[in-house]
Amino acid sequence: MSIYQDIQEQAYEANMQLPKLNLVLFTFGNVSAADQSKGVFAIKPSGVPYEELTADKMVIVNFDGKTIEGNLRPSSDTQTHAVLYKNWSDISGIVHTHSTFATAWAQAQTAIPIFGTTHADHLTVDIPCAPPMDDDMISGNYEYETGFQIINHFKKLGLSYKEVEMILVGNHAPFTWGKTAEKAVYNSAVLEAVAQMALLTRQINPSAPKLKDSLIQKHFQRKHGDGAYYGQK
Repeated sequence: MSIYQDIQEQAYEANMQLPKLNLVLFTFGNVSAADQSKGVFAIKPSGVPYEELTADKMVIVNFDGKTIEGNLRPSSDTQTHAVLYKNWSDISGIVHTHSTFATAWAQAQTAIPIFGTTHADHLTVDIPCAPPMDDDMISGNYEYETGFQIINHFKKLGLSYKEVEMILVGNHAPFTWGKTAEKAVYNSAVLEAVAQMALLTRQINPSAPKLKDSLIQKHFQRKHGDGAYYGQK
């Protein structure tokens, strides 16, 4: 039994949620689960169909992107996960998909406006879209540089990764994260739903205004504020 069994099982269970939630086609996605105290994470092996996955096939990688345990090649996006874990110490789960609606906004190089209360239940700002990467970054260590494209865009916007747990990478696709792999998957599903709603809103009314601040604050605070009253305690 591997000493990393716990995160392997977390990664496996989270990865298996992606097809159930219609967030992936074929093998176009991955989830990782990290143990920040050990400086390692478990991630889906590259190109392996979901129906063939097992917990022990999850590859163990350190925060420098080096395989520690496992006979399979880790996801091609492993270096991006490694960069984010190494620089953002409060996350323990990352999801990358090419889900249809979120990816469409990424391909349009457009942040997702905060149009409604579903969005405001989770964020008080537009879902950011990092610009497409420079040619020198693309031609270098592409996946490694993708991690820094995400981090640098957050710095530019003055956003906290603890408060905004999702981003689009221009011309590419979405990434989400959270304190657990399960929460990162939740965020990925929310992002896809909000992306679809925003697209339909724009189609129905191209001049639709953003949600007013009083509603943004009301919906966010009732779920996340000091006096939150949504759900059961």
